[in-house]
Amino acid sequence: MEKRIDIQKLEPNAYEAMFGLEKYLSSTGLDKTLALLIEIRASQVNGCAYCLDIHTKNALKNGESQRRIFALSAWWESPLFNDKEKALLQMVDEISLISEKGLSSPTYQKAKEQFTDKEIAQIIMQISTINVWNRIAISTHMVHEE
Repeated sequence: MEKRIDIQKLEPNAYEAMFGLEKYLSSTGLDKTLALLIEIRASQVNGCAYCLDIHTKNALKNGESQRRIFALSAWWESPLFNDKEKALLQMVDEISLISEKGLSSPTYQKAKEQFTDKEIAQIIMQISTINVWNRIAISTHMVHEE
């Protein structure tokens, strides 16, 4: 795969804005484990190897188990994730694949049972941000280190 343009070099203000979102996300208090599950799962859904490499390494450093990372691709069948995490992961899938059905009412209601409105807002921002990073990495053919 041939690397394409480097948006960070060509449009540094765009990256500065993205880093601003990252700064906001790190200040929300959203549990780090949940944030990393979002980043890994969205990157799986979108097929972003670059982001999967980064976020799985970060999850392992944060204490996440390899077993749970491997099970993320079939989270809905796995007993390794609790109801709160399953509600979150369903949100990730539906928001990442927004054109299919959007964030469905049943999923939103499950989220409301597990999270406050403020947390739901933070989760939506986390999901949206990783989806932008995935789209940048995929469209520019960013490649992770071997």
